[in-house]
Amino acid sequence: MEQLELLKRLIATPSTTGSEQEVSAILKADMESHGYKPECIGLNLLCYGHSYDPAKPTLLLNSHMDTVKPVAGWTRDPFTPTIEDGKLYGLGSNDDGAGLVSLLYTFYELDSKPQSYNPLFLATVEEERNGQNGMKLAVGNLPKVDVALIGEPTGMQPAIAEKGLMVLDFTVHGKAGHAARNEGVNALYRATELIGKLRAFRFDKVSDLLGPVKFTITMINAGTQHNVIPDTCTFTADVRTNELYSNREVFDMISAVLPEWCEVKARSFNLNSSRIDVNHPIIRKAVSMGLQPYGSPTLSDQAILDCQSFKMGPGESSRSHTADEYVTLSELEQAVPRYLELLEGLSIKCY
Repeated sequence: MEQLELLKRLIATPSTTGSEQEVSAILKADMESHGYKPECIGLNLLCYGHSYDPAKPTLLLNSHMDTVKPVAGWTRDPFTPTIEDGKLYGLGSNDDGAGLVSLLYTFYELDSKPQSYNPLFLATVEEERNGQNGMKLAVGNLPKVDVALIGEPTGMQPAIAEKGLMVLDFTVHGKAGHAARNEGVNALYRATELIGKLRAFRFDKVSDLLGPVKFTITMINAGTQHNVIPDTCTFTADVRTNELYSNREVFDMISAVLPEWCEVKARSFNLNSSRIDVNHPIIRKAVSMGLQPYGSPTLSDQAILDCQSFKMGPGESSRSHTADEYVTLSELEQAVPRYLELLEGLSIKCY
């Protein structure tokens, strides 16, 4: 199976975020060997079908080339593709190598036959850290896209909604003093009390697919030495928004409950939640195949796209970013046929 051999080459080529040059070259060579001339947008690769027609609607197939750094706990070499008991082990095998090669070979098959839409393939870099040189760079070079399929590991079920992401940095102010005397205002104490208040805060709108907005404190820092009352405490929150709130709305709601001695800044408002209409033809087709639409708590490059989109790919999200990451051979073997069952002969409207 060609896609298995390509995936093994990708695993054997380190491609942590920011170091995707070699895997980009490998994918480019594969496209060229199949008769295509991919457009290089930095290290991103955009591949048009042979019969691209701007008058037709366009379906974008997208996956990312980069991986996270290997975590502690690997019992195998993460860069040596290893097959054991029907599983292919290796860094990026599940996230997102299996989806990447499967969508690429789906693109080849779709483009070999007449379709009522344009298949368009895009392989991106820097997805794992939402970098400036990945989808953010590529999106300005795309033609009009009517719907996008993102090849993330979803057990080949359609994730028709995903939560957005907003990172908030809080600064709590106090007053320095000597720890041995009853002096100053402890910014750390203020911060811990405020964190308790923020943890108890509830957002009323709950999504049927994504649930409530999730607010999690993930980092905190205060103090310069043991005998000085800290006059500043900073902490960071990871906020996962549902499609019923924009990131700006959530930010304003949080800002409204903060005391005057606390400041908050958002690193970005751009990664909003997204959701495709359940009545979109591609989702109706998926349901007719017995697939189960669901909401995903994790973020992908689709947050940057301005068209309707959904995630669907081989592998399981629970294996991503873990030691001894793997994808099963059966998942890889079944992916392209399942994609083709969904996409061949599909009627997509221009939006």
